[in-house]
Amino acid sequence: MSYATSADGARIYYETHGTGPAVLFVHGSGGHHAAWWQQVPHLRDRFTVLTLDLRGFGRSDSTMDTFDSRIFPDDILAVLTAAEIDRAVLVGQSIGAAAALKAALRRPGRAAGVILAHSLGGIDHPDLAARVRADRSTAEKIPVLDRLLTPRFRADEKAKTFLFQQMGTFNTAKMADLRNLNTDGPTVDDVVGSRIPICFLAGENDAVLRPDTVRAAAALVTGSTLDLVAKAPHSMYWEAPILFNAALDRFLTRVYCDELAAAGASA
Repeated sequence: MSYATSADGARIYYETHGTGPAVLFVHGSGGHHAAWWQQVPHLRDRFTVLTLDLRGFGRSDSTMDTFDSRIFPDDILAVLTAAEIDRAVLVGQSIGAAAALKAALRRPGRAAGVILAHSLGGIDHPDLAARVRADRSTAEKIPVLDRLLTPRFRADEKAKTFLFQQMGTFNTAKMADLRNLNTDGPTVDDVVGSRIPICFLAGENDAVLRPDTVRAAAALVTGSTLDLVAKAPHSMYWEAPILFNAALDRFLTRVYCDELAAAGASA
């Protein structure tokens, strides 16, 4: 059990598992550090895996009256400093991807890469913004749970569905507190100019973000990686962890190829 102190003094809970090149997970609006229970065991034998609770979530500071999500990047960077991690791949799920990308761009030397899972990371571009608005408008016509988990999964995996719903009950911050995270987003030129390896990771069956929207973003961000997983839903990390973990492996192996090769040679 560890805490970092963010720029404004907020206490940010985080956990560290395993050894090796670092990977830090940033949860979405309904999650917290425990959301990654199917990823940590998969990675910790090869990587140092960090999970955190953004302010207003899980065990982190929830005493403030409002939760300004524009400060979330400070929470992420504070965890890297407290854990004495020089560089890490940041993995952001949904709304957490915007915080991860902003943190990386503030301190590009500390970002070995960024995986934008089921999100465009708040990139500011008129065509992308229009596409995201259209996708959101369509998604809002269906119940929230239908957007996040497929009907088949909910029917077949009732216990995991119940646990998924219970995760949000540990959080004080709500979706309304997070809306401004996608304001003042980085431009395409900002992202490309940082030279940080970027991976757009999404599912073909994502009910929140259409595949064509993700393809358009990847095409604009020159040099980025597009990993569009067949038949995968929005909450792939939860509903289809084998597919999600395989996608993580593909990117991490490429970004950390030298470090992993050196570790294998010394084993």
